[in-house]
Amino acid sequence: MSDARRGLLLAVSGPSGVGKTTIVHEVIRRMGGEFSVSATTRARTERERDGVDYHFVDQETFQGWIDAGRFLEYAQVFGRSWYGTLQSQVEHALDEGKLIVLDIDVQGAKNVKLKIPRAFTVFVLPPDEETLLKRLRGRGREDDAAIERRFAEAQTEIAFAKTSGVYDAFVVNDDLELAIDQVCDLVRARV
Repeated sequence: MSDARRGLLLAVSGPSGVGKTTIVHEVIRRMGGEFSVSATTRARTERERDGVDYHFVDQETFQGWIDAGRFLEYAQVFGRSWYGTLQSQVEHALDEGKLIVLDIDVQGAKNVKLKIPRAFTVFVLPPDEETLLKRLRGRGREDDAAIERRFAEAQTEIAFAKTSGVYDAFVVNDDLELAIDQVCDLVRARV
């Protein structure tokens, strides 16, 4: 299929607690897109479903997929678990003219942009650092040490996003509905 008829790959990044996953799912719902289900080696939580939220695999399987070249991008996050985007899922959706959306970290977005330069990349920012820290604490998922680690990582991700040239657009999530509308408007302008 010619590139002009292909779908759009939207890669959305942002630090933990910024609301990117909520934004991604609402953009998909409103725009009729498809969520790219990442593979991961991390343990599944009680709320997550295999094949819907992630493809949960062991380290050996993940490494086999790396060796076979099955990933568009992959990375080890926080020095622990591996995450990756399966290239076949993305290519299939693009060939069908669909909007396919990735919820990925800054390293993944950089790798996606290198392999698919026409991918549209959006970084979701918090209104300020204090709000982000409050959101991280408000989730009630982690202890203080983990929250501090995520907050430090968020600061690094934001600095990278602003200086790397990887991102086509930035959206501040000060008001969730407005942020969703802004991402939808940006996507409409690209298709």
